Amino acid sequence: MNVEPFPGPESPRARFGAEMRRLREAAQLSQAAVATRLGCTQTQVSRLEAATRTPSVSDAERLDRLFGSGDGTFFTDLRKHIASRPGGPAWFMDWVNEIEPAARVLWSWDPLLIPGLLQTPSYARAIFHQEPQINSEEMEARVEARSQRQSVLRREDPPLLLALIDEGVLRREVGGREVMKEQFDHLMNAVDEPNISVQVVDPHCLIGLLGAFMIAELKGGQPHAIHADSSAEGHITTDHDMVTSIRNRYEAIRLWAYPERVSLKLIEEARREWT
Repeated sequence: MNVEPFPGPESPRARFGAEMRRLREAAQLSQAAVATRLGCTQTQVSRLEAATRTPSVSDAERLDRLFGSGDGTFFTDLRKHIASRPGGPAWFMDWVNEIEPAARVLWSWDPLLIPGLLQTPSYARAIFHQEPQINSEEMEARVEARSQRQSVLRREDPPLLLALIDEGVLRREVGGREVMKEQFDHLMNAVDEPNISVQVVDPHCLIGLLGAFMIAELKGGQPHAIHADSSAEGHITTDHDMVTSIRNRYEAIRLWAYPERVSLKLIEEARREWT
């Protein structure tokens, strides 16, 4: 069984796009015509309607003026609901909203960056800042969404997070020395929590270079789920064969991981280097 990698029909983002398309077609306007009125590109309008772009405040306000009557605030109100939910790419919404909150155990592998669940706002901001065509408002919305997502680790019954990171991550500069020092201070504090374990993986491990992934063991005997990254979009599935394949890959990578006490020493040494 595959988890549909797009927002469901009841998600605020999908409702925003569907209503925008309905009103545009009812008004016999092209996407290009709406783009002119919004002050954006036709591609951005297409992405709004397809629910693959987070609408900005100005998008919502201009749509209310374009399609609303009187002081109608349909799009502005719906945009507030979108902003109150974990954001980011649309294909990631199912994982954030449905999988992680139901997880008993999360296994993660990251060959390039500190895992998202353990990133500081400054570290995340430096990453999102380099996203193509992202504006400052959307960047801050993603930073806030990432911080909200991390609350799953602070709830009363948090999942166990077992994170593997490549040793190269410790020395990959993201956002400058101050950002890196803050990130490693945060990481050292995080591993003090009983539900968080981080192990550093020998950089000679090549089996993990195909990309980052997460595995979730869900409550209530539900099938495990995986989220595997790619440069375009992630893949979320509970397919048994795919989950087994990724779990076997995780175990193969873990064979290259340093013991936890050695990993913590490496993290502390990296923290001092960034000071």
